[in-house]
Amino acid sequence: MSYGVPAETPASQVPVCPRHPDRISYIRCQRCGRAACPQCQHAAPVGIQCVDCFQDARRAAPSYQTPYGGKAVSGKPVVTITLMVVCAALFVVQLLVPGFTRELWYAPQLTGREPWRMLSAAFLHSPGGYLHIAFNLYALWFLGQGLEPQLGRLRFALLYLISALGGSVGVLLLSPLNQAVVGASGAIFGLFGALLVVLLQRRASVRSVLILLAANFALGLFVPSIAWQAHLGGLLTGAACAAVLVYAPRTKHRTLVQFGGLAAITAVLCLATAVLAAAKGLV
Repeated sequence: MSYGVPAETPASQVPVCPRHPDRISYIRCQRCGRAACPQCQHAAPVGIQCVDCFQDARRAAPSYQTPYGGKAVSGKPVVTITLMVVCAALFVVQLLVPGFTRELWYAPQLTGREPWRMLSAAFLHSPGGYLHIAFNLYALWFLGQGLEPQLGRLRFALLYLISALGGSVGVLLLSPLNQAVVGASGAIFGLFGALLVVLLQRRASVRSVLILLAANFALGLFVPSIAWQAHLGGLLTGAACAAVLVYAPRTKHRTLVQFGGLAAITAVLCLATAVLAAAKGLV
C-alpha cells in the first residue's frame, strides 16, 4: 500500500519528522508544534511530545531525595536483589567447582599477600551450609528493603561493602591467623548496626533490634563455626557509616560530608589492616 501526499496539500507544506525527513506525520508535539513520527513520539501528561521536548522536560523535572540525601527511585530494591543474586550464584559455583571456596575465602594469614580476600569472602558461604546462606539472604532482604529506599542505592551499596571490610578487620584483629572465614554475616551485621542508628535518629524503639543482636552474638560465642569477630567488626563499621549518613547536616554540602565520611572510615579500616598485618608479621 502506498501512502501519498493528499492532492490538495502542496508538497512543501507536508509535515515531516525533523529527525526522519522521509517520514510524514500529521501528529505534532504539544510543546513545540513540530511533527513527530511514531518512533519519535512520547506520551506526556498532556498529549504527545517529540524526543527533544520530552528529554528537556525530564531534565527540568525536580529530583526527589530520600530522607538521607540519596536519589529517590521507585520500584524494587535493586542493590539488595543484586547482592542476593550474586551470593546465591556464587554458592552454586561453590557446590559445583571443587576448590573454588579456597580461592576466595579469607584468613588473617593471607592478608599481606591477598588483601582482596577481605571482601571476596563476604560473598561466599560454607559449601553445604544451606541454613547459613538462607538466613543471610533472608536477613539481607529484610534489612535491605527497608534501608535501601531510605539511604538511596549508592549509599546502601557502600554501607554494605564497607561493613563487609569492617567484618574482615574484626577477624584480623581477634581471630587466629589460620582461621578461614566465609559469609556475608559481617556485612549483614553492618546493616543491623545501620538500622539501629536510623531508629535512634528517629527516636523509635530499638528494643527488638537489640534483642535480636544479643541473641545472635550469644549464638556466635557458643557455636565454634560462627565467626563472632566478623559480626562485631561489621556491626561497629555499619553503625559508624550510618552515623555519617544519618547525622550529616542538611546543607548543600551534605553529600560531600557523607561521602567524605565514608571515605574516612574506609581509610581507617585500611590503615588498621596495614598496622595489624605488620604487627602480626604478615607483610
